[in-house]
Amino acid sequence: MPHPYLKEIQKIFLANGDQLIAKEAKAYLLNQFEFYGIKTPLRRQLCKAFYKTHPIKDHTELSKLIKECFNEPQRELHYFAIELLGHHKKIWSIKTIPLIEWMITHQSWWDSVDSTNTHVISKFFLLHPEHIDACTSKWNQSSNKWLIRMSILFQLTYKTKTDTNLLSRYIENSQLHEDFFVRKAIGWALRAYAYTNKKWVVQFVKAHPLLNNLSKKEALKHC
Repeated sequence: MPHPYLKEIQKIFLANGDQLIAKEAKAYLLNQFEFYGIKTPLRRQLCKAFYKTHPIKDHTELSKLIKECFNEPQRELHYFAIELLGHHKKIWSIKTIPLIEWMITHQSWWDSVDSTNTHVISKFFLLHPEHIDACTSKWNQSSNKWLIRMSILFQLTYKTKTDTNLLSRYIENSQLHEDFFVRKAIGWALRAYAYTNKKWVVQFVKAHPLLNNLSKKEALKHC
């Protein structure tokens, strides 16, 4: 049986959708996903109200609802599921890791993957640092470009808490990767850390001539 919350949020999204916005959003993501047509501020307003009045009992129920949402075609339901997991951080556990990995590798595109990092991944590892090495090392060695991207970007907001040894290793392992989103991630991660330690980033780029031009350009954007 489908989770009853899914039907409820579908009705809410349908009632607040706009066909013109949906068409524009679909085109923006290269016609890969369907949309109800709800702009982000309104969607988040609707979702926050829903989360507060529809508590989830446990991790099993949470995982079930998230996967059901991801199996629907509308992108807003994927965003709903990502932020739903972020809202329920009190029930995060080691069980959350395979769920995160499932989310990264399903309905994958930069918007959902990066949103999962913002709302879940980066915060999860701050709460559970004991899982960082094993988990992100596996991602970095994966054949899935989105997992590789997340191994590089999960520290994006860590500033002085950034593990530069880990960041260096993951970038070095991925610097010859041909995918645009991996190359962009390398540059983005370095650019973000440059706000904390510009000298380190400049030296890192100089010491790694094999970095592609996109990564270098992004890394040194504000140096």
